[in-house]
Amino acid sequence: MARFVMKTCMLALILLLSLATLPASAQEAAKASAVATAGQQVMQELIAGQFAKIEAQYDARMAAALPSGKLAAAWASLIQQTGAYQSTEATRVDRAGEQDVATVTCRFQRAVLDARIAFDADGKIAGISIRPHQEQPARWNPPPYAKPDSFIEQPLTLVNGKYELPGTLTMPKGDGPFAAVVLVQGSGPEDQDETIGGSKPFKDLAWGLASHGIAVFRYLKRTAKYGTQVSDDPARLTVNDETISDARAAVSLVAKQPKINPARVFLLGHSLGAYLAPRIATGDSGIAGIIMLAANSQPMEQLVVEQIRYLASLNGPSNEQAQKEIEMAEDTAKQIESPDLKQGDNVPFLGTSSPASYWLDLRGYHPVSTAVLLKIPVLILQGGRDYQVPMSNFQYWKSELGKNKNVTLKLYPDLNHLFIAGTGPSTPQEYAKPGHADEAVITDIASWIAAAPPKNRRTRE
Repeated sequence: MARFVMKTCMLALILLLSLATLPASAQEAAKASAVATAGQQVMQELIAGQFAKIEAQYDARMAAALPSGKLAAAWASLIQQTGAYQSTEATRVDRAGEQDVATVTCRFQRAVLDARIAFDADGKIAGISIRPHQEQPARWNPPPYAKPDSFIEQPLTLVNGKYELPGTLTMPKGDGPFAAVVLVQGSGPEDQDETIGGSKPFKDLAWGLASHGIAVFRYLKRTAKYGTQVSDDPARLTVNDETISDARAAVSLVAKQPKINPARVFLLGHSLGAYLAPRIATGDSGIAGIIMLAANSQPMEQLVVEQIRYLASLNGPSNEQAQKEIEMAEDTAKQIESPDLKQGDNVPFLGTSSPASYWLDLRGYHPVSTAVLLKIPVLILQGGRDYQVPMSNFQYWKSELGKNKNVTLKLYPDLNHLFIAGTGPSTPQEYAKPGHADEAVITDIASWIAAAPPKNRRTRE
C-alpha cells in the first residue's frame, strides 16, 4: 500500500519497516558495502531516468504495487517539488526485518532527502522511499510530567486474524480496575509511538496518562509491518484494512486484560485516526468514549490541496512551480471525487498510486454527521498552529457539535499538529526538532476521562 497522506507532502513510493543497525562483523561489513553500492546504483539510475532498469529489479510485491511507468511519474513529481538533483552526500546501510536497506542522502535544489532502497534476500528491490533527510534521532527522554515510578510497561501483541501487531500496554501500578485508552495513529506506516524526528507523541501520551492512573495501549500500525500485504486484495484496500479493524480488535483486547475496567475503555485517534474515530466507535459498542486529536472534517483529498497551498505560501507569492503542484493536487481531488471513478481504477496521489477502492469507501463516510449520532462522550482537541488540519476543520466540528451535551471541544493556540508547543507559522522542518506533547493536553484528557460515565459493554455485532 502506498502512503496516502505524508506529513511533509514529499514522495513515498512503498512502505518500509522499522530499521535496526547491522552487526559490525567483517562479513556483515562486506555485505553492507555491497548493499550500499547497490543502493547508490539504483539512485544513479533514478537520476539518469533509467526507470526500466530499476523496474526490472523489482521483487513480485514491488512489481504489483508499482506497475511500469509509475516510478517515472513519481520521480517527475518529486523533481517538481524539490528541484534538480545536485549531489550525493552520504550512504548508510540498515536492516528492515529480513531486508537490507541502503539510505542514500542526496541534495536537491530545494531540499536534502533520504532515498531508502530495500533489497530482499535475493537482491531484488523490495521497496523505495524518498523522504526529507533526518539526522539520526536523538535519544528520547521522558517528558517532565511523566512519573515512571507510577507505572510499568509490558509487551502485548494485537492479533487480528492473520495479522499480528506488537504493542505495549502502559499500566499504572496498583490494584485497579483502571480506565484505559487505545491509541490510533495517523496516516502512513506509523510505529507505536508515532515517531517523527526526535519526537514520540504517542509515547508521551502513554507515559503522561499512565502517570494519571490511566492504562494506555499502543501498537505497530499494520501498514508498518505488512506493507503491501495489509489486505487480502490490495486492489480493494480500504481504511478498514489500514486502521479500523485493528482499532476495534485493540479495544476488545484491552478490555480483557487484568486490572482493566472493561466499561471504561476509550479510543484516542490522531489525524487520520481522529478522522476515523466516529466510524470506529459506531461499529464497536464497547468503546466508552472517543478522543479526537487534530481531526479533519474535510475529505482527505481536499485537505491535501490546502496543505500544499499553505506550504507554497511559506515561500512568499506563488511561483510557477508552486502553482503546478497545487494544480496537480486539485486534479487528483477531482479524480477522487469524480462520479466516473470505479473499482479497479488507480488514483495518482502525491506521487504514488492508490486503489480507487480506498477513495470510494471514504466517499461515503462523513465524520461530522457520523459523530452527531454518537451517544458516548466525545472530546475534540485542536492545535492552533496545525497546518495539516487547519482551524476551519475545528470550527466546523464546533458549529455542528458544539451544543451537544456529550461533546467537549478545546483549542490550544500554541500547539502544532503533534500537539507540541511552538511559535510562528508551523513548518515541516519543525517536526525534525525533538519535543513533547504539551502537558495541558495530557491533563485535559485525564480529567475528561475521570468525569466520563462508564459504558455497559455489550457483545459486538
